[in-house]
Amino acid sequence: MGRTEEFQELRPLLFSIAYRILGSVGEAEDAVQETWLRFEASPTSPRSTRSFLSTVVTRLSIDVLRSARVRREEYVGEWLPEPLLSDPYEDPARSAELADSVSVAALLLLERLSPLERAVFVLREVFAFGFPEVAAAVGRSESACRQLAVRARRHMAEGRPRFEADRREREELASGFFDALREGDVAGLQELLGADVSMVGDGGGKAPQLARAVSGAEKVARLLATLSSLLARVDVTFEPHEINGRPGAVFRDRDGRVLHTLALDALDGRIRAIRLVINPDKLAHLGPVADAWAIDREARRAGRAAR
Repeated sequence: MGRTEEFQELRPLLFSIAYRILGSVGEAEDAVQETWLRFEASPTSPRSTRSFLSTVVTRLSIDVLRSARVRREEYVGEWLPEPLLSDPYEDPARSAELADSVSVAALLLLERLSPLERAVFVLREVFAFGFPEVAAAVGRSESACRQLAVRARRHMAEGRPRFEADRREREELASGFFDALREGDVAGLQELLGADVSMVGDGGGKAPQLARAVSGAEKVARLLATLSSLLARVDVTFEPHEINGRPGAVFRDRDGRVLHTLALDALDGRIRAIRLVINPDKLAHLGPVADAWAIDREARRAGRAAR
């Protein structure tokens, strides 16, 4: 097998590692591309191509994350990871762990970790790398990596909910949610939301966004119904879709361009978190992006005309 074939076979794994470390589709793709360039330029063939490529993409991702953390501290409004519609890496034996690790909630928890802790956690806990491989990838001793893994697991465990909804329950909740959203049914929405539900939007200062998180079932239900009605007046539609391994939707304008994504988190039989990504820079990998400011103005005009 040639280098190109070897790389293409491992590319899904490399992207999946990089995305979990970075929370960015674009940055993960750049890290994978740079990994290929380094692999192609290497004068000798590595003993293990998988270990070599995993090490390169991990170290590149750590470097990018260190600079990204500074930018995120200056980010306008709520920061959310870029939405991922499908994870290219498949491992039936670890499908549940892989899906959980790519959820928005898990990626936000990973933001609490240092870059090294995050890389060690992803390699060890998500992809089941042995500690010798982890140590080689991050450039630390095995004992240091074991300590990093312990700290990372503790931080992740502290932030996880005790009883998360299973897949079937999530899908049933999401089906009812999107039916109620289409109808603008405030009561129907409120019944599906937890009392402490929170709704946040990530516009990054580049698109209309919520000034702050909206909390409480009644407030969130009314806001959702109002937004749904306004967007429907200007022919914005949505298609339910799995976002980061959880129920969600992609919203599009009348020309099919992406306006924003919406992802749901469920716990104890109710929807507990609703997260919207509206920042156009985080949507470009999904296709042509709509002008959110223009749609906002048109929707407001349509709303005033309907009164």
